[in-house]
Amino acid sequence: MVLTLEKIRAAGERISGYAVKTPLLRLSAMDSFLGCRVYVKAECMQVTGSFKFRGAVNKALSLTPEQLGRGIVAVSSGNHARGISYAAKLLGAKVTVVMPLTATAIKVSNTKALGAEVIQCENQERFKVAERICAERGAVMVHPFNDEDIMAGQGTAGLEIAEQCPELDRLIIPISGGGLFSGVSTAVKALAPKVKVYAAEPSALPRYTVSVKAGTPTAVPSKKTVADALVSLIPGDKCFPCVAANADGIAAVDDEFILKGMKLLLAEGKVLCEPSSAIGIGAVLQGLIKVKPEDNVCFLISGGNVAFDQLSILDDVVI
Repeated sequence: MVLTLEKIRAAGERISGYAVKTPLLRLSAMDSFLGCRVYVKAECMQVTGSFKFRGAVNKALSLTPEQLGRGIVAVSSGNHARGISYAAKLLGAKVTVVMPLTATAIKVSNTKALGAEVIQCENQERFKVAERICAERGAVMVHPFNDEDIMAGQGTAGLEIAEQCPELDRLIIPISGGGLFSGVSTAVKALAPKVKVYAAEPSALPRYTVSVKAGTPTAVPSKKTVADALVSLIPGDKCFPCVAANADGIAAVDDEFILKGMKLLLAEGKVLCEPSSAIGIGAVLQGLIKVKPEDNVCFLISGGNVAFDQLSILDDVVI
């Protein structure tokens, strides 16, 4: 399958009635801090608190009754876990999620609350564990990003962005495995080709920076980052061509600036997000993506699954 606008539109039809059309907000109070006209696509207000529900429910609705009956296995640092668990619950399927030991407590508890079985292991072992469970149980793997139905589902956010902000000049999207960027960039480039689309990833895990330079998906060592939702170690082979073709730039953002972005969004934009979601704002604060005062710049805020006790990490952050 080659990801196309038509397939993303089909996903939009399929998930209507399940996913919500999230708001695109104009946050003028942030303009002076970032040096542009600031907009955010608030996927933190999506069902289950992140964009991941779009792809998860699209994939779940694409499975046959026989496949659903065998159960679903997923790999996730948290947001895909919650999305696929909720989607599976709607359809009466059982879910097992393999999560890294570094997953935040709130993401683990939110997943279990939806009835999923959670198994935790080292980040680099997640897919091996999941594959073993699938083989033992005959279950269906629902990949967090390297799946065309997942990519198409995430791309429905791009359909909405193009409709909600026709004056858009630049769009900045968090990237991990690449499913969100692939889907959204494909939709936006088809509907609004003048828009420049950028990816932002943690500098601790620069898998796309390294891979695009190498010309092939390349793994990076596992390292800790505050961006706990962006911990994939290698791009998906289905996602990589979309990212390589559509990215007008890739920013590898330091944790310090990710937290600055999170605090700025909360203090001035009045929007609460998880650290990973603020990485695009951090990229501009760090000077990695250049913008001008007249530019209309949209930051895709990918998720809001953060516990109040986690906000203490912002105490000493200076914007």
